[in-house]
Amino acid sequence: MLSLKIVSPEKIIFDGNVESIRVPGTLGSFEILENHAPIISSLETGVVEYSTKDGMNSLNIKGGFVEVKKNEVNVCVEV
Repeated sequence: MLSLKIVSPEKIIFDGNVESIRVPGTLGSFEILENHAPIISSLETGVVEYSTKDGMNSLNIKGGFVEVKKNEVNVCVEV
């Protein structure tokens, strides 16, 4: 499981455990799974999709950043 936190300047959008997350990277969309290599990437306009035990969720964003380190994923977005 991954620990995911999605924040915007206004509020915390999501904080919990997920199985996977797909983000719209500047060079293309990519998926983050458990034990992903550490990375920091900028995000462009698109959809963030994440899978929890209750199903798939999605969020439209205008851009932002993602950081992955030791199964912790932090996403700062503009919605």
